Amino acid sequence: MPSRQPKIVAVIGTRPEVIKMAPVINKLKEKDGWKTVVVCTAQHREMLDQMLEIFSIAPDVDLNIMTPNQALTRSFSRAIEGMGGVLDELKPDFVLVQGDTNTVFATALAAFYHRVSVGHVEAGLRTSDPHIPFPEEMNRRLTSVVSTLHFAPTARAVDNLRAEGIPAENIFLTGNTVVDALLWIDRKFSDLYPKIAQEILARDHRIVLVTAHRRENFGRRLREICEGLLELVRLFDDVEIVYPVHLNPAVRQTVFEVLGGMERIHLIEPLPYHEFVRLMSLSSLILTDSGGIQEEAPSFGKRVLVLRDETERPEAVEAGYAVLVGADKMKIVTQASHFLSNNQIGIETGFNPFGDGKAAERIVKYLEKFLNGGI
Repeated sequence: MPSRQPKIVAVIGTRPEVIKMAPVINKLKEKDGWKTVVVCTAQHREMLDQMLEIFSIAPDVDLNIMTPNQALTRSFSRAIEGMGGVLDELKPDFVLVQGDTNTVFATALAAFYHRVSVGHVEAGLRTSDPHIPFPEEMNRRLTSVVSTLHFAPTARAVDNLRAEGIPAENIFLTGNTVVDALLWIDRKFSDLYPKIAQEILARDHRIVLVTAHRRENFGRRLREICEGLLELVRLFDDVEIVYPVHLNPAVRQTVFEVLGGMERIHLIEPLPYHEFVRLMSLSSLILTDSGGIQEEAPSFGKRVLVLRDETERPEAVEAGYAVLVGADKMKIVTQASHFLSNNQIGIETGFNPFGDGKAAERIVKYLEKFLNGGI
């Protein structure tokens, strides 16, 4: 292992990966004598580009693998082939990936083929079903098999990795970098009030923020979620729903078909991250199938209804921030009504079970120790 001037490749492919890898990239670039190369697969294009601009990250390599209505096999094959070429050319000392997308597993496998050590940021998240969420659960399980260093966000994630036979000396409890990113954004844009939020709050109405886009919710499940939202605005005349709709055509077709043109339901384009964070902080309740939002909401003391049957982030449930409701209209309406009717929207702030904002600092420290032969 090199004792100085190591070359690190940090790989990002989707919007969440930019958010969660940005604090790590910034810390890496602070290291004197280290060369950090940012590689973007662009598994998602538009939403990723928004994040790059906000965090002032300029990729050194852009593989631009996204194709219209891309199949999983297509995005994976383009990612692993592209990363193979990058690794051939750069010959790095270490590769960092984050999360559970096709970009992550394709990169990790390509690095393994090239005998380059891999560090997995946000390692050890698990559900009890390899198909939920799909395909993310299998991507992260397989990434763990070929990774060298495992940066686990929580103690439960550490336990999951140990239970799978990962050597304890290769697992590091760091916290989740999403908290680092969130706190930075909240400080920088503390005075920002998105226009939609201003309009709703001026009417003295409450904001219910919704995101739903995961593959397992496509079709009938997403339709039932939307029907639950319709029922909520019928029940509460002071509630307005704000739903930034994912760009995936499979999502947009269902959402606009069921909810388009309905009073007090605002179907808007995906927001830049800093605006979304501020909207989250101003909301009374959040409904989502996103993993990242389950991690972010506790920092604002917001309750979350998780539109999934299982979560790999049970810490939020145990801390009282999140409730699993799946795609069941009755559960969605019943649980949301409970919180909205009984003024149980907020919860004590100041504690986030996913981190303290210093995860990136710890990751870089452990990586430096590894590169210097100390692990």
